[in-house]
Amino acid sequence: MWARKTRKHTTDLLAPFRAGVSNDLVLDGNIWRATGPDPYIVYQLESQANSGALLIELDLEVLENRVTPRIYFHRRNGFSEAASELMRQTGSGHYRLYAYLSKGSKLLRFDPAEGDCAFRLRHFSVTRVTRGTFAMRAMRNGANVGDEKPQARRLIQAFRNVLASGVAFERVEGQQDISDAATRYQTWIRRFDYSPAERGAYESLIAGLASPPRFSVLMPVYNTPPDLLDKAIESVTGQIYPHWELCIANDNSSADWIRPQLDQWAARDKRIKIVHREANGHIAEATNSAFALSTAPWIALLDHDDELRPHALAEMAITIGKRPDAQLIYSDEDKLDEKGERYDPFFKPNWNPDLFLGQNYLNHLTVHRRENIKKVGGWRKDYNGSQDYDLNLRIVSEIAPASIVHIPKILYHWRAAAGSMAQDQTSKNYAVVNAMKALEDYIAQHKIRGTVEPVPETNWYRIKYDLPKKPPLVSIIIPTRNGFDILKACIDSIREKTTYPRYEILIVDNGSDDPETLQYLAGLSKSGAARVIPYPHPFNYSAINNFAARKAKGTLIALMNNDITVISPDWLGEMVSLAVRPGTGCVGAKLYYPNDTIQHAGVVVGVGGVAGHSHKYFDRKAAGYFGRLRLPHNVTAVTAACLVVKKKIFDAVGGLDEDNLKIAFNDVDLCMKIHDAGYYNIWTPFAELYHHESVSRGAEDDPAKVARFQGEMGFMKKKWGNALVYDEFYSPHLTVKYEDFSIAVD
Repeated sequence: MWARKTRKHTTDLLAPFRAGVSNDLVLDGNIWRATGPDPYIVYQLESQANSGALLIELDLEVLENRVTPRIYFHRRNGFSEAASELMRQTGSGHYRLYAYLSKGSKLLRFDPAEGDCAFRLRHFSVTRVTRGTFAMRAMRNGANVGDEKPQARRLIQAFRNVLASGVAFERVEGQQDISDAATRYQTWIRRFDYSPAERGAYESLIAGLASPPRFSVLMPVYNTPPDLLDKAIESVTGQIYPHWELCIANDNSSADWIRPQLDQWAARDKRIKIVHREANGHIAEATNSAFALSTAPWIALLDHDDELRPHALAEMAITIGKRPDAQLIYSDEDKLDEKGERYDPFFKPNWNPDLFLGQNYLNHLTVHRRENIKKVGGWRKDYNGSQDYDLNLRIVSEIAPASIVHIPKILYHWRAAAGSMAQDQTSKNYAVVNAMKALEDYIAQHKIRGTVEPVPETNWYRIKYDLPKKPPLVSIIIPTRNGFDILKACIDSIREKTTYPRYEILIVDNGSDDPETLQYLAGLSKSGAARVIPYPHPFNYSAINNFAARKAKGTLIALMNNDITVISPDWLGEMVSLAVRPGTGCVGAKLYYPNDTIQHAGVVVGVGGVAGHSHKYFDRKAAGYFGRLRLPHNVTAVTAACLVVKKKIFDAVGGLDEDNLKIAFNDVDLCMKIHDAGYYNIWTPFAELYHHESVSRGAEDDPAKVARFQGEMGFMKKKWGNALVYDEFYSPHLTVKYEDFSIAVD
């Protein structure tokens, strides 16, 4: 049943918006609104969906409350829980689900939530996929989380589910609770977050500060609901740290309660300053008005419906005491839903300059030195909605990267009120447009040759850097031993698809004895398509690549496995455009398994003891942890399965360690050496390739290989020590057991 493959169809099998039944839902223009506790829509399936494997994809814009999309197929006994499954969230508003039907189902039911909600449906489709694709999903239990390896027993269970109910979903070992992440976060809060019992410890630390810093908290206000306004102000007056002033600018609010409510607060606490603007100037000008009231050397920003954690300013003050060189300090954050419950924590990396050039991940809570804000001219009204991103871009241009300090603690609650950016990242389109404008100003100011482009299906941008007028020669180094089929596929894909104009291919032949492979290598050499370099010594990945690097003619080298095939024609141009920038070390690519799940998206050190691949087994289209799979960003290391670096940098750090790391972790070690030398390693999702991992070398399954692997792991731990404990581009609150960016609750 599972062996036969069917042709993949791209035709949508869902009759477009042919809703036979809708319950507790009304369509208001192009917005669906729930009118009762059980909202759903029933759609008709086209007749082609008579059986087989299906992919259901959903893209919606959430306008009110949260959604928990569930899919039901109609069977003999109607719509039942046995024939239903929650969809997997693969990005902001994006959901996917694989299913298998033994017999046709004419109807599909879509339940957006279990109660009140409002949403705009942007895309909803059902398409055919191969049975093999479904089988691989089922064997991983539909995993987008966890280091889930395929297990045949799950496929057997899926077959049983089909026999029992006529339908199987990719998750076959019990449904994933939609609140898993929320449950883990609540566990984390109980175990690790601030509690009132710690107040005394904070007060002792504050008392020990030689020069307690003062903070001005700026809060622009416009027509804030009275209860939320009170909560925002109370989050400041309730701070453990006492040395603050709250500077509020009422931006000519039309709501009649704002002025008296603010004046009452000012009468209660002399540290609260109010300015009532005579004209509405929007958030940038209102923030400037609040800034004009301030007198403290440190400036913190608070939205009028958000909340600071009680220890927020205390943490900032303690950090300033430890880091007098600090110029900009930022913290982690989470969200508050309409019931006041905390969810969706953002555990951030330390300063990650390339990630910042795609999104304002600093966001909340950010604290600046007053003098830096004055130096760059404050907030600019032409960038409303992204005024803080614009300010941050201008300030980080003026300060040293080492002076940007991250506090890995939740110090800010971002309220997800209806229509807010916290709940719906598309609710303020002008903010997205102005973010692009701010980034364009940034590259113009720094004379960066390139263009700002939107990242598809997101509200983020990336800088597409121009290549030098004369693109540098790149030496692509590919070690091989036999493996004619995979090597030919690799070379053909490079030659047929790569648009980058200047490269040479160096194939390092590590003792091939297969006649077909030898004939193929001879042909490549004779035609000039590649240089073939014999390496007649025992396999040592590090030594082979070092040997080839010494013979490379290019100013850049690209390390590549022989089981790689090219997807995106601009893969090498993208990687080179990043590698030639000053300060860039190694550049890594986005690698997929043949079934379109992620094999590599950067390396996180510490995972699994030494290092692990970021987002392993996630779907190709997934956004990843707060957009990490869609945006170029700095990482500690990348895999040498496809890595580009300047040859002079490679040589300067001694290349790969051929004495101690003959097979494993040599790429991680290389990247860490280069990072220690002062360079930023970067991973980009815009260089896409397939990686048929370890096809040529085989598995690490015999005693000698296991012993060698353990020895190399031990060497890495001894050499790098604490550097493997905390990856600065990750977070100490994220797991090191798995490669999925899930919250660590141990």
